[in-house]
Amino acid sequence: MSDVHVVGLISDTHGLVRPDVHTALNGVELIIHGGDVGGDAILDELALIAPVRAVCGNTDPPGDPRLPQALELDLGGVRIHVSHGHETGGPTPEKLLARYDADVIVYGHTHKALVISVDGRWVVNPGAAGPRRFDLLPSVARLVIRDRAVDIAIVDLMSG
Repeated sequence: MSDVHVVGLISDTHGLVRPDVHTALNGVELIIHGGDVGGDAILDELALIAPVRAVCGNTDPPGDPRLPQALELDLGGVRIHVSHGHETGGPTPEKLLARYDADVIVYGHTHKALVISVDGRWVVNPGAAGPRRFDLLPSVARLVIRDRAVDIAIVDLMSG
């Protein structure tokens, strides 16, 4: 029997959970939030879908015990690093890969959805799921880990 983990990735909600986030992340076992949450009510609503782990973004108040600066997780033998990305100055895949030694690096901050793989390591920004900014479509992502293999898909939110 294969070891499969399905994780929802979300970031930059800025105080808004769009209704179709519930559909886009339906069936995940865990939600990872890449920061700029916008309040405890957002974490509580996401927890209706699945357990939530989140990090502090540059617009979140510092010191919130629910929002550490970074998370290091191991899921199905895959090491995952989560941080908002603003700590790098301006997050790029190159900077993140150089700074963090994880198999999958999840970040936010830029509001631009991105999935790249470099030498078997992944960098993913699920995009911004909250209020629409910068003429970008709101989005989330689904991370599937199957027998230590990683697959990541961006899911556009239609209520954007």
